[in-house]
Amino acid sequence: MSEQSPPPPQPSPPLPPFASPASRDRFEALVAEAEAVSVDGWDFSWLEGRATEQRPSWGYARAMADRLREARAALDIQTGGGEVLAAAPKLPPVTVATESWPPNIARATALLHPLGAVVVADADEPPLPFGDGAFDLVVSRHPVTTWWEEIARVLAPGGTYFSQQVGPASVFELVEYFLGPQPPEVRGARDPEDARAAAEAAGLDVVGLRPERLRTEFFDIGAVVYFLRKVIWMVPGFTVEQYRPQLAALHRKIEEEGPFLAHTTRFLIEARKPL
Repeated sequence: MSEQSPPPPQPSPPLPPFASPASRDRFEALVAEAEAVSVDGWDFSWLEGRATEQRPSWGYARAMADRLREARAALDIQTGGGEVLAAAPKLPPVTVATESWPPNIARATALLHPLGAVVVADADEPPLPFGDGAFDLVVSRHPVTTWWEEIARVLAPGGTYFSQQVGPASVFELVEYFLGPQPPEVRGARDPEDARAAAEAAGLDVVGLRPERLRTEFFDIGAVVYFLRKVIWMVPGFTVEQYRPQLAALHRKIEEEGPFLAHTTRFLIEARKPL
């Protein structure tokens, strides 16, 4: 039997027209720059001057630091590169952070070990690699998944879970620009009331729950590319080549109409384990 020839490669969709050759050159330069920069860690300083995100009114880092100051043993779940935890002025005598992504594990270790915190490589799946009642404070900023039963297990009686989380349909103006309208079950995922119910089902008392919707702006197409490379669950499998026509059209839209506006959703949840 003769071998079949592979199908010929499909041509890439044509790019939309640019306003000018200079606009095309700016597009290519911005995209190339954003593709080349490292997206390790959870530091978004590269976006300074290129994108803005309104901050929640509660000031998570400051509020977390206040709780760390009073704790004896604390756990930071999904610490990323350890940047948020490292910014706290004082860490408890026992401070542990977990992370699953190898580049972030290395960054967090380098940042947190000099401060006396231990970084544990963890798959972000149950069970947490700690004994029952090991911590009087567990914190987490923007966890991908919250394993409520495990949090309840590792908290000591009277201990607190304190977390800022991504809410429903966050930055979906950008998500739906690339992926099209999302179904209600996707738009409604990560509802704060679902978090309350899950925490209570795990035996915790929710003592605070605050949602906010916040303004986010992207000033150039490089900021969009960097954001989607870094926050990989927004447009799963995102690559510049796959979405080049949409990126080019969005580049022209930003140049002609101004920053691309989206809205971030966040909620703050605090739950305690009964004595």
